[in-house]
Formats: sequence, C-alpha cells, structure tokens
Amino acid sequence: MPTVTLSTSKPTTARADVLILGIRGEDDKGDLADTLDVLGFTGEKGQTMRFASAGAVQARVVIAIALPTEPTAEELRRAAAKGIRQVKGAATVAIALHPAGVDEVEAIAEGVALGAYRFDAYKTPKDDATSRVELTSAVILTPFARQSTATKAIERAATVAAAVNVTRDWVNTPPGDKRPADFAAAITAHVDDAGVSDAVKVTVWDEKRLAKERCGGIVGVGQGSDSPPRLVTLAYEPAGAVTHLALVGKGITFDSGGLSIKPGASMQTMKLDMAGAAAVVATTVAIARLGLPIRVTAFACIAENMPSGRATRPGDVLRMRSGATVEVHNTDAEGRLVLADGLALAAEAKPDRIVDVATLTGACMVALGQHTSGILGNDEAFGDSVHAASKAAGESMWPLPITEEMKAAVTSSAIADLRQHNPKPYGGALFAAAFLREFVGDVPWAHLDIAGPAFNEGSAVDYTPAGGTGTGVRTLVRLASDLAATR
Repeated sequence: MPTVTLSTSKPTTARADVLILGIRGEDDKGDLADTLDVLGFTGEKGQTMRFASAGAVQARVVIAIALPTEPTAEELRRAAAKGIRQVKGAATVAIALHPAGVDEVEAIAEGVALGAYRFDAYKTPKDDATSRVELTSAVILTPFARQSTATKAIERAATVAAAVNVTRDWVNTPPGDKRPADFAAAITAHVDDAGVSDAVKVTVWDEKRLAKERCGGIVGVGQGSDSPPRLVTLAYEPAGAVTHLALVGKGITFDSGGLSIKPGASMQTMKLDMAGAAAVVATTVAIARLGLPIRVTAFACIAENMPSGRATRPGDVLRMRSGATVEVHNTDAEGRLVLADGLALAAEAKPDRIVDVATLTGACMVALGQHTSGILGNDEAFGDSVHAASKAAGESMWPLPITEEMKAAVTSSAIADLRQHNPKPYGGALFAAAFLREFVGDVPWAHLDIAGPAFNEGSAVDYTPAGGTGTGVRTLVRLASDLAATR
C-alpha cells in the first residue's frame, strides 16, 4: 500500500512520475487542453485517458479523469482508485482531484489505498522492468495540506483501508490454506502485527471448549470436517468507553454445502464464506488502532462445512448455546447455525447494540443484486443508523423487513423449538434474519447480509478488485465512529 502524503503544490509543478488530474471543465485542462481535445477527451462521466505529458506538466505521464462540477466524496474515492489502477511502472504519483474539504481528502486517500490493492501471493513474479517498479508514494494536492485535520484524515484513511485490505487478503486465500485453525491463528497474528495486542484481548475456543460451552450450532456445522471448528473472540475495552458494541461474523472457511452438497460450479468461490468474520475482526482492530472510545466485543464463528460420515444430517436436531433446539432441514444453510451461537454469546455480554455480518443468503442477491447488502434487524432506529453509516462510508446497503409471517415459519418445527430453513421458496433472506432474531433477546440488533458484494467474480472496477472486496468494514468503522461521537 503506497504511503499517502499531502502537498499544496500545483498540478503543473508537482514532482511525480504520474499526475492523476481531475477534469471538471475547460478551466482544469490548462496547457493540456489541445492534447485532450486531439485525443477525444469529452469529459463524459467516468471517462479516463492516459497519455505522455510532453513537458506540459512536471510529471512524465498524465491520467485525466472526468469529474462532475462538484464531486461527492464517493465520486472522488472512485476517481482516485480508477486513476491508481491505471498507473503502470511508476513509483510516485501526484493526485489533483480538487477536494472541497477534509472529508474529500480522506475519501481520495482511501481510494488510493483501496485502488492500489493487489493479491499476488500465489503468483510467480515476472522478470520485466515494469513489473519490478512498485508504486510507493502518492501525494494528494490540496489547499488543506497544512491543516492538522487533513493529516489526521490521511491517517484514518490508511487505517480503514488497511482493515479492508486484510479482509480481502483473508477472503482471497485458498480454502486449503485457511482451514479453521489456520484462520484462527491468522487472526491472532494480525492483532499482534497491527500493534494492538495490548488493547485487544484474543480468546480462541477449540472444538472441545465449544462442546463444553454448548455451542451446538458451530459444533454441528463443523463436525463433518477433519479440521475442527473454532470460535475467536476479540475484546477491546478502552477506558472511558461511551458504549458497548458487539460484532458477530460468519466464518465458514469453505462451504461445500455439507450433505446437502452444492453443485460443483457453486463451490468454486466458496472460500469467500468467511468474509463476515474477516470483516468484524479487521473492524475491531481498526477501531483499536483509531483509539475510538467504544467497547467492542467481536465473535468470529469459524467452521468448515464438509460432507462425511460425521456430518450433520438433514433431520438432525441441534441444541444451541441459548438452549433452543433447532431442526436442520438443509445443511447448506449452515451460516445461520454458527451465527446463532455467536449472537447468543454476544447477547450474554450485555452490549448496547449488536451487528452481525454474513454472506448468508442467495435470496438477498435475488432481492438486491450483487453489489448491495441487505440490512435487517429488530430496531428501526438502529437500522437507520447503520444505513446512514453505510452511505457515509460509500458502501451500498438497503433495509429489508422481517415480516410477521417469518416468525411463524421459524417456529413451525414439529419436533424442535425452531426450524432452520424456510418451508417456502420465497423470502429466504427474511426468514434467515427472523431465525437469527431468536438469539439476540432485546438487544438492538442489525444483520448485514453481504452475500452479493463480498466477492467480485468480474473484473476490477474503481476501488473494487476482482475477488474479495472487504465489504462491511468501512460501514462498521463509520458506525463505531458515529456511536463514539454520541456521548
């Protein structure tokens, strides 16, 4: 991730290999106007053009990006990432996107760090000059460069982007290299590497402790694998905390569907099914690094869902941490089972609010598409707060209801307290949320179904890379910041 700094230099004199220049109209073209006109730069929204500067500016290469007259923070975040993704064979870049304030400076810095993301741990390095040059530094050209608030905004952006990027790394890691014990170890190592081990206490429960603690959902999902499940708890308890937020994440390191096995093609990307757990862990570390005065207790519910002679069967009944019994109908609806135990433990911690994050249902993708997460819960005001945080962070989320009919469906099992799977082929995302609601008690709770946007199977777009996206982290950090500001 390149180092981001600030400067009041003009775009024409900024010393860098590449200049990323936002064009809002003719006045921004300056000495590049003739070149841009010849190249056919019309200023159409999203248009980008890369060309040699021919001495018109100090930088050797210019990347021109069309901007609206008054770009929003999100538009600047995307523009910065779009420009960074086009930087080739350069070590330094200057960015002139005309931020209107410190918030916009922060968005640009985020866009730089998110757009520069690459996951190449499993690729053999190429031996050519261009690939050997890495982007090491980016300077944002802004009149706010000398303000201390702008410097803090850059630091915050770096912390948040690092949290998003480690989430992406974990999601992108092949499933054979992040089985439950591996993922738990990676979480512990990350807390140490991030320099917050004094502030964040990590506890890991193995399969024996999980059984002793009556976590029947996590044990039931993980018992078909020869790599036993884990529960990782992170506790951040700063002095003077103004509120207590519990975070719960689905951490299925690979989802075969269990005995209700998925088609082969549907398994190809199922390394992504731990994206929720990755997001809540990375968020907790980011909150600690930012020093926010908010207590956070995070639960990463980790298992590998595999078929074997030991696997949970459709028709089995599991007893959850809360004491409720659940009749299993489809072992490919395993995420709600591990989350049920995590939510029950979260409720026992008596937080002020709970948020869970999970790649939970294909039904949410049917409702909202591949780029928008669903927000469901038991408290409208808190759901509105989460939605507001997502808008401020630039992540697309939308509220969905938990309808009354779903309560009856969840409690319709003839032999157990609860039914695990929807008896009808409609409203699957709502049913899953209604099921989870049974485990949070009266605590205000929001459920983020990130099944669509957690993984991008297409090409990279702006700051969204191919593969793991890190969805949820920016919203959760923003939510924590909002809560910390409400004293």
